[in-house]
Amino acid sequence: MNAPAPRTFRARLRAWLRPPRTLRVTRTGRTYLVVTFGVGLGALNTGNNLLYLLLGMLLSMVVVSGVLSERCIGDLSVRRVGADAAFAGEPFAFRWAVSRKKGHGFALTLSEADVPLTGEGRVGHLPPGTEAIVRADLGASRRGPMRLTGVRVTTTWPLGLFAKTRVLPVEGLLLVYPQRSFACREPVTSELGPAGESGNPRRNDGTGDVTGLRELAPAEDARRVHWLKSASQGKLLKVEREREERRTYQLSIESGLSGDGLERRCEEVAAQAHRLLADGHEVGLDTPSTSLRPATGTAQERRILQALAWLGFEDTRASEAA
Repeated sequence: MNAPAPRTFRARLRAWLRPPRTLRVTRTGRTYLVVTFGVGLGALNTGNNLLYLLLGMLLSMVVVSGVLSERCIGDLSVRRVGADAAFAGEPFAFRWAVSRKKGHGFALTLSEADVPLTGEGRVGHLPPGTEAIVRADLGASRRGPMRLTGVRVTTTWPLGLFAKTRVLPVEGLLLVYPQRSFACREPVTSELGPAGESGNPRRNDGTGDVTGLRELAPAEDARRVHWLKSASQGKLLKVEREREERRTYQLSIESGLSGDGLERRCEEVAAQAHRLLADGHEVGLDTPSTSLRPATGTAQERRILQALAWLGFEDTRASEAA
């Protein structure tokens, strides 16, 4: 029988050692406990039955708070909706879907457990039989894959005296892209040369800025006719536009980089790819571990960002694939 992977073993050990619930006294709760302690001392010193009755009521509220908070977080189901794009060094939108079969949930706070992610999402009321989408602005300090092991759910209901927390085991992976910054160096044009509407940028019949109007010639495309000007002139006038110059770029990351040098280079390449793709150019990427053919569009930018995020974490990627 094969031994479990180290990551799986550590996750199981962490789950076994973690208590099922954790309890933290809030600021209001500390004041409440001090008042309760004072009433208890007064009852013992004076023997006043009214103080004993008040002490019993204060202690019973602590018990009621524990029972109701347990009912609030006891029957919960959570799944990750995730993030559209997560960039290091800046807030990104992250979502969870939380539901319960019966009973109501109040004052719930959700966050990721045991990972270096900051931020949390809140939902005030969770009715039974419905799934609520909870949004949070999270932040990651570094680039790369981040193993998610569980979702932390906390409630301060009903009195705000204690914050009771439960961690729901939900496995997942968050890929954090390089921090978006400014590119200091101009990219080097690849040997493939111009592409698309390449050539003289002042040539007409392109998709760029408007250069003027001229009369429509026979057999020309009528879709570029400026109908308002044509109506005023009494003849068909065609809109002429500049041809945009589009080129092909092959960005690269040198081998041997590590630490802060690798991080800065990944940020620079990400900024260059974003600017070139926004201008309509074809962009590819060469790294020590992967190669992407030049292409255009937002899908290509996503592929480049994913390749940059995995750079330096090839062992983690191999274990995920296995």
